[in-house]
Amino acid sequence: MTILHFTNARLIDPETLSDAPGSLTVVDGVIAEPAKKLPKGAVSIDCGGKCLAPGIVDWGVKIGEPGERHRESFRSAGLAAAAGGVTTVIARPDTSPAIDTPEVLEFVTRRAAEAAPVRIRHMAALTKGRLGHEMTEIGFLLDAGALAFTDGFHVSTDTKALSRAFTYARSLGALVVCHPQEPELSKGGAATSGKFASFRGIPAVSPIAERMGLERDLALVEMTRARYHADQITTAHALPALSRAKAAGLDVTAGTSIHHLTLNELDLGDYRTFFKLTPPLRSEEDRQAIIAALADGLIDVIASFHTPADEESKRLPFEEAAPGAVALETILPAAMRLYHAGHLSLPQIFRAMALNPANRLGLPQGRLSVSAPADLVLFDPDAPFLMNRFTLQSKSKNTPFDGARMEGRVLASWVGGREVFRSAI
Repeated sequence: MTILHFTNARLIDPETLSDAPGSLTVVDGVIAEPAKKLPKGAVSIDCGGKCLAPGIVDWGVKIGEPGERHRESFRSAGLAAAAGGVTTVIARPDTSPAIDTPEVLEFVTRRAAEAAPVRIRHMAALTKGRLGHEMTEIGFLLDAGALAFTDGFHVSTDTKALSRAFTYARSLGALVVCHPQEPELSKGGAATSGKFASFRGIPAVSPIAERMGLERDLALVEMTRARYHADQITTAHALPALSRAKAAGLDVTAGTSIHHLTLNELDLGDYRTFFKLTPPLRSEEDRQAIIAALADGLIDVIASFHTPADEESKRLPFEEAAPGAVALETILPAAMRLYHAGHLSLPQIFRAMALNPANRLGLPQGRLSVSAPADLVLFDPDAPFLMNRFTLQSKSKNTPFDGARMEGRVLASWVGGREVFRSAI
């Protein structure tokens, strides 16, 4: 029997929304009843008054296996996750080939278990090849371990095919994850339309495209009663539709990205391609509206949307550069910007980054309650540092935070009570 006893900790509990000093006991990888004294044979870990929280459950991570291992492997993604306090990775199916058959899903599940120090679970494609026409074998993929079904950033224009997929998913209780964008309107857009994009001469997309895409998805949900999650809500225009759907009792949740919570369109500056994302960065008014929606519980999940891209695909003119940014190691210090600005408390942040995604996906992680897996992160929310992208564990180094002054350093991470990372600093 292995017993760990964490003492002198500042416990961040997203279930009770409490932030208080305390201790935590772990027995054989599972959180146990609070101990009044040090259990016999226990290994005592002094947290030094720092924050102990559930490990982050990061929903929507791009990993390059299979097909793009040069950008990110299961091993490099796992090491990056552990260093960032992410103990469960929910990977996207936008691989090459796409994760659209039980055989591919079983392959990536086995590879992840062999190579990564953290838990990696997968979503599967909703349609074959993520092309938006013919649905995948949702039942077989569920049996093989798929947590949800999504075509990722590829938005289908075939609404009839999508309605069939929603209907079939509903019959099996499967969760459908969609990227709310009107695909034709947003095609070719590299920035959000407005004065800044016009001044810089960047092809732009109206923020209304997000509302239009969400309205279509929610109409399909109303028709089929499918379980639905909008992966990224980033504009104020989309919030009323989301609010109406929840008020109507539809089984709907929504997420947003850490970059859209902490950056805005002005950060593009002089065509800095590390800030080119999908969807593009929004106005400051949109950013503030999304933060408010998160604080109110209208938006449920914060995710990194970790998207590795090599130097060759980023060192291009802005319009041609690949979108996306790595974020497994920066999601926690970036989230601390919201904490230090007074927008969200630490328990609120971990509710959105750990508890809510775990609950929506039916996972036992993301909490400090008795019998939960001991997936934990110890961090100092106030520790300042200068972000240097070349120190990142990810194979790709495309972070918009390179050179930024940040606060919030991960000190150690545990998965099932096993230490997977400890800071050398």
